[in-house]
Amino acid sequence: MFPIKDTVPSREFPWATWTIIVINTVVFLIELSLPEETLKEVFYHFGVVPARYSHPEWAILWGLPVDNYWPFLTNMFLHGGWMHFISNMWTLYLFGDNVEDRLGHFRFIVFYLLCGVAASITHYIFNIHSTVPAIGASGAIAGVMGAYFLMFPFARVITLIPIFFIPYFIEIPAFVYLWVWFVSQLFSGAFSLLSPSEGGGIAWWAHIGGFVVGMFLLPVFRKKGHSYRRYFADEIYLDI
Repeated sequence: MFPIKDTVPSREFPWATWTIIVINTVVFLIELSLPEETLKEVFYHFGVVPARYSHPEWAILWGLPVDNYWPFLTNMFLHGGWMHFISNMWTLYLFGDNVEDRLGHFRFIVFYLLCGVAASITHYIFNIHSTVPAIGASGAIAGVMGAYFLMFPFARVITLIPIFFIPYFIEIPAFVYLWVWFVSQLFSGAFSLLSPSEGGGIAWWAHIGGFVVGMFLLPVFRKKGHSYRRYFADEIYLDI
């Protein structure tokens, strides 16, 4: 189930969203130029490795400073491959412009970074002994999706669903699409706690934490209704 487009236009050009995408793109291109061993070191130093903080003796053994908390921020600008990078940036592009429209450019950036940090902390709490670096923008983007879920529940998401290798394009209400996505993360996260080795290398709890924190932070960052444009048919006004 891959989202192609939503039906809510934005009023202003999403400068903040595109700035984040450009920064991620530049960092990813730098990653591609690095030797494999160097890239691995980058992931361990700038990604979130929970054992780095919960087992300082292990961190010291591997040369990781235990008093450096920047990885809770820097990890969201690293990606592990083309598919990881493209899927994250596409999702941010799809949902970010409308959320930025409601929050404003600067507040959107602060909101995005806070959601990303909260997602990183959630991942740390639920994977406290892990020695695997967690990287990627998906936790911060999940926060954007959480805000979108509250503000645009009646928007429609044009979704690609392949059935027996035949592509079908279906319009799904945003609240259905995002709710199904969130529940799938919950189930996968719960399963990863029962069988840590079967987690599939995905930071499920970062997604969950980012989504929930995005919903809770929205009332703090959203612009008041009078400073927003006229509402379209697929939108609903929520005084939150």
